[in-house]
Amino acid sequence: MTPTRLSTADDLSPTVNVSHDTNLQPIQLIAQQLGLTADSVIPYGHHMAKVDISVLRSQSKQGKLILVSSITPTPMGEGKTVTTIGLSQGINKLGFRGVACIRQPSLGPVFGVKGGAAGGGSAQVLPMEKLNLHLTGDIHAISAAHNLAAAALDARLYHEQRLGQAFCQQTGMPLLNIDIQHILWPRVVDHNDRALRHIQVGVGGGTHGVERADYVEITAASELMAILALSENLQDMRQRIGRIILAKNTHGVPITAEDLGVAGAMAALMKEAIHPTLMQTTEQTPVLIHAGPFANIAHGNSSVLADRLGLQLADYVVTEAGFGSDMGMEKFFNIKYRQSGLAPSCVVLVATLRSLKANSGVFDIKPGQPLPTEILSTNIPLLSQGCANLKWHIDNAKSYGLPVVVAVNRFPDDSAEELDFLSDYALSAGAFACEISEAFAKGGAGTTALAQQVVNACKHADEPTLPYSDSASLEQKIEILAQRYGASEVTYTPQARQQLAAITAAGFGHLPLCIAKTPLSISADSRLKGVPHDFVLPITACAVSAGAGFVRIYAGDIMTMPGLGTLPAYYHIDIDDEGRICGLS
Repeated sequence: MTPTRLSTADDLSPTVNVSHDTNLQPIQLIAQQLGLTADSVIPYGHHMAKVDISVLRSQSKQGKLILVSSITPTPMGEGKTVTTIGLSQGINKLGFRGVACIRQPSLGPVFGVKGGAAGGGSAQVLPMEKLNLHLTGDIHAISAAHNLAAAALDARLYHEQRLGQAFCQQTGMPLLNIDIQHILWPRVVDHNDRALRHIQVGVGGGTHGVERADYVEITAASELMAILALSENLQDMRQRIGRIILAKNTHGVPITAEDLGVAGAMAALMKEAIHPTLMQTTEQTPVLIHAGPFANIAHGNSSVLADRLGLQLADYVVTEAGFGSDMGMEKFFNIKYRQSGLAPSCVVLVATLRSLKANSGVFDIKPGQPLPTEILSTNIPLLSQGCANLKWHIDNAKSYGLPVVVAVNRFPDDSAEELDFLSDYALSAGAFACEISEAFAKGGAGTTALAQQVVNACKHADEPTLPYSDSASLEQKIEILAQRYGASEVTYTPQARQQLAAITAAGFGHLPLCIAKTPLSISADSRLKGVPHDFVLPITACAVSAGAGFVRIYAGDIMTMPGLGTLPAYYHIDIDDEGRICGLS
């Protein structure tokens, strides 16, 4: 039975209507707004262009960096990207030059449960369809480079086992002696496909290769994505790729991409991906798109290069971190800031009345199900209960030493009584300011008050304070973050203990942590809403991303390959008779 498509060309969402109805400027004019010359942009059609990173200068005017995060996410969405885009538009309305920096959407969520990630309404990146579908091919370049290394690893394993010492005589290369039980580099694909979580490769052996168990991850989880986001230039990216640990040999010694001889080719495949992509908003505000999403399994931030480029070209750069402040924002400071020195001047926390009520923990809200009437109607006690989550995120953001502005993403049916209550609560909880954002409905005109408060807050910035030092042990770093989450105990599987010891012995104990956990709770248990206390943080596995420069800590059962639900977003997507894409939002 063919499922009924949920939207047609005659039933376009507000996001699609705006996307189709807005008159876009040629991308060269957007580049000119930023002072970029024609030879510094590489056009991809009429409305997208790569900005050559050769324009970056070590000594240049520096704007202010604004980091956008949120409360604990809910299935309803908080509108973080809408706020990021709308805030950059509001900054321009105030007479400053503003730029937004966001991450490229993965096709997994686009065709899965989440949909697109271009913002929405009057605060979105255009052309929306281009952003959500392929863009300039960066994610595909990462997939190709990643899978080349996987293929090279299996090929080397096959030929060494087939030829033995004759391999050295034929190639002039030493035997790597790859341990089939310690191959650490799975293949990737940019789609949600749960059937690939556990696979067999080389089935049948012989000329088919060496048969072994393997798995596939989504491309955004690849270390290459993190390397792209954290690299300072092409040479830095090439060196980082060379440091990637792909496997271990039969003596337990790491085998890197450099050892395998594939690092140069991987870098060649990613050569053009190093340049951020320039697009525009519904109000022709410049937007830089670079690197990928998923702050639950990766570090989930826009790239260092995009932020640096924006700071050189604009007065204010609004950069987005994934999920809540315990996820993308934490990783911004502990990973991105440590490596790059890029310091925000202000943190913006996005919240909605609905999401705060959902964070009360009273209801078990699931995607696609009708919302309880208590969430949709005025209910101050329920809102007050959920506001505890907001206070935790305000305290968490302030612990890094920066002023916090709360942005309330307003819905048409939000009550004035609840909005007033939330504003008073946020200020009493320590926020520098709390302002309503009507970016979706009004664009920049709906965020000028928010933008002014953010500009004011940026004047009070201090150097960020980090929760742990590089010299602390990996276990100490884990304990420090666990206490911040509210855990009373940290447990380790035997495997995690062994992995931590091995990572430390290999000389990586100084690296920062990338905690992989559920985004739906401050804890590692998605069922614990609000502000959990006295829970156990389970550490199940650990691994080093030597090229990216952090240690991955898995808290709980974390899937690096999402699956498709019973009614994925792809059922909505089609093209009409004029070739326009519909149903994508």
